[in-house]
Amino acid sequence: MSAALGLKTKPTTTEPADDDSDISALINRLTAEVNQIAVDKTKSIQQITNQMKMLALNALIESSRAGAQGAGFAVVAQEVRGVGQQVETIARELETQLTKRTGDLVASIDRMSQRSRGERMMDLSLNAVELIDRNLYERTCDVRWWATDSALVDCAASPAPAAVTYASQRLGVILGAYTVYLDLWLCDLDGNVIANGRADRFRVVGQNVAHTKWFREAKTLRSGDDYVAGDIENQQLLGNAQVATYCANIRAGGQANGAPIGVLAIHFDWEPQARAIVQGVRVGDNDRARVLLVDSHFRVIAASDGQGILSERISLSHDGQRSGFYQDRSGTMIAFHATPGYETYRGLGWYGVIVCAV
Repeated sequence: MSAALGLKTKPTTTEPADDDSDISALINRLTAEVNQIAVDKTKSIQQITNQMKMLALNALIESSRAGAQGAGFAVVAQEVRGVGQQVETIARELETQLTKRTGDLVASIDRMSQRSRGERMMDLSLNAVELIDRNLYERTCDVRWWATDSALVDCAASPAPAAVTYASQRLGVILGAYTVYLDLWLCDLDGNVIANGRADRFRVVGQNVAHTKWFREAKTLRSGDDYVAGDIENQQLLGNAQVATYCANIRAGGQANGAPIGVLAIHFDWEPQARAIVQGVRVGDNDRARVLLVDSHFRVIAASDGQGILSERISLSHDGQRSGFYQDRSGTMIAFHATPGYETYRGLGWYGVIVCAV
């Protein structure tokens, strides 16, 4: 298992998407220019035909004044007038058809552009939740591994002062190498914290955590191969910091099938790690995007703008789908993807969500 000295990220790139956006914008601009040219030219034709019709009208007036001698000229004038009307009709039909066709083309391009953008945002939302899944998978490995440490097993079996001191020192060594944790707690089966790795910073020894959801679930684990992954919470005993708590049983002899003799709780320093992920998603400036991680209750647990964490709930219209994108009534695009889990970490029903303002 690797020491978590930093987040593991897989490279993402938005250059092809940027190219698509540029091409769509170019096509839109050229289509608009063609449409404008068509409108301008048909207006010019209409002006000319109006002049022809005016000349034909004047010719008819003059021919009527000339009497019988102007009868032949009147026929020509009528023909010119008829040609002018035909040209005007063709020009109007041309303008109508070109405007409709170019309008349809612009609308089609807009739909294609929106779909391309939505799919890109959906992929990026998957990238965000997948990165956190991979990171938290390592946390589940850590807690099960460390629960077999002989110093912790001995202390849980017999919490004499010397054993507690050594267990605390051992937890401190682990924290020195794994910088993504706030603290590690060794608890007895009654929920009393009997040792921790940062006793100089967090005075938690003697505190009782039996009331917490993660401790109650940890007591029901069937073997040393199982673990508890807690929801994100503010932990009062750690200065109200945002943490993700992972637990495993400490069992007799450090054996997976040994009798439970204690609980190891490791507190992942959630806020800075999650912030690095959501702020690292490579959305463009023009997207005006807010990148979020939300839990199974759609509570915001990480946000690229740092707002609403653990207090805001979003309304996600997923219609039972694990991924997708849509526009709400205001025109805001919302893309989402459910947690895929990673290896033995099934995930907690979280979503990666990207909200693009109008």
